[in-house]
Amino acid sequence: MSKFKMMSAAVLSLSLLLSGCGNSTKESQSSDEKKTASSEVKITLLNSKGEIQAQLEEAAKEFSKENPGTTLEVIPAAAGQSPFEKVSSMYAAGNAPTIAMLDPGDVKKFADKALDLSKEKWVNDSVERSLDVVKTDDGKVLGFPFAVEGYGLIYNKAVLDKAVGGNFDPTSVKTRKDLEELIKKIQKTGVASNLQSPMDWSLAGHFLPIGYSVQSDKSEEVEAFLTNLKEGKEDLAKNEKLNGLLDTFDLLKENNINKKDPMSGTYEQGPELLGKGQVGLWFMGNWAWPQIKDFDTASGNYGFLPVPISDNPDDYGNSQIPVGVTKYLIVDKEQNTPEQQAAAKKFLEWLVYNEKGQDMLVNKASIIPAFKNITLEPQDPLAKSIKAYMNNNKTLQFMVTLPPDHWSQIGAFMQQYLDNKIDRKQLFKEIEGYWKSQQ
Repeated sequence: MSKFKMMSAAVLSLSLLLSGCGNSTKESQSSDEKKTASSEVKITLLNSKGEIQAQLEEAAKEFSKENPGTTLEVIPAAAGQSPFEKVSSMYAAGNAPTIAMLDPGDVKKFADKALDLSKEKWVNDSVERSLDVVKTDDGKVLGFPFAVEGYGLIYNKAVLDKAVGGNFDPTSVKTRKDLEELIKKIQKTGVASNLQSPMDWSLAGHFLPIGYSVQSDKSEEVEAFLTNLKEGKEDLAKNEKLNGLLDTFDLLKENNINKKDPMSGTYEQGPELLGKGQVGLWFMGNWAWPQIKDFDTASGNYGFLPVPISDNPDDYGNSQIPVGVTKYLIVDKEQNTPEQQAAAKKFLEWLVYNEKGQDMLVNKASIIPAFKNITLEPQDPLAKSIKAYMNNNKTLQFMVTLPPDHWSQIGAFMQQYLDNKIDRKQLFKEIEGYWKSQQ
């Protein structure tokens, strides 16, 4: 072989070798790019607490910033749509959220789709009984307790101070008669005494269930009462406590600022009227504080009064307000990847143990956390009021495991009662009929 041919062959071999290395390098780069792309994890959170959508979006940005490669998107549930309906439709569409915020009674309905969270660190730091309704018989924990909440008659202290001519003492209202006297005093100052909002979830998810929880201070006896309702063994027309609650409802609807058109009210109307001091009382829960704060004219002086059910100050329910875990987060195990599930668990841990996560819960979203390790004291007055009731053992059972359609079905009847379209006899008949159908 001539020198020229040998040199040509050598050059060709070197060229092929370099060409091969180039391909190998390109393949390696391409592989690395794919790896980087696949390591990007996007997770979603379905939020059914519309009043904290902005705060959750802020938390999602902070979490994503602290966890490069993970993006959290917060999807709002439509107003008026139950979380159960929304999540069910998302599963049916094959697009289940990584994390779903559900009402307590709905969690076990997704037991076959929810990831077992029993080995998570926060389980041991959760407050007593906060996991009871989301535990299975075999010890699985299906939900993360997101929010402790309470409700009652929120009062604007500036309005009430003026009405009583001094420093209003919330413990002075122990009976329906006390409440009636307070209403009259507020009205004498030229201010409307109260707003009774017409939303079905408020009327049948919060107001009417007080009538269930005051049946007994023992949860098993409350359950027995509901079982009797299902079996048609309760005559509500003769139930003293439920009648007493509706007597108070009648007092509130008679003095409602929207009395002439009770169905015209909206949730958004409440924070403005109360915050601006245009009403003295509004039946609602602590979740309303972020909105009330926007209209606050009382220097943050607000609190809760119980909804009295009788004129006997010693009756159970007259000095207590309902308090309990009202929202749980579940993590999907069916339609989200193991990487997404891991990121979701990391977010839950971030809420409990990260300073910014805790700040988002307690200070930004005004949520009372269900975890003993979180020492941040709630700054908002409604959370403080609830904590005071909790500390004094003045709480009622928050009826968090009612059937998912309770507030929509019975809420419609309560709206008719509020609007004087049906009387109490008809209302009781409808409530009894609803429970008999829950077999």
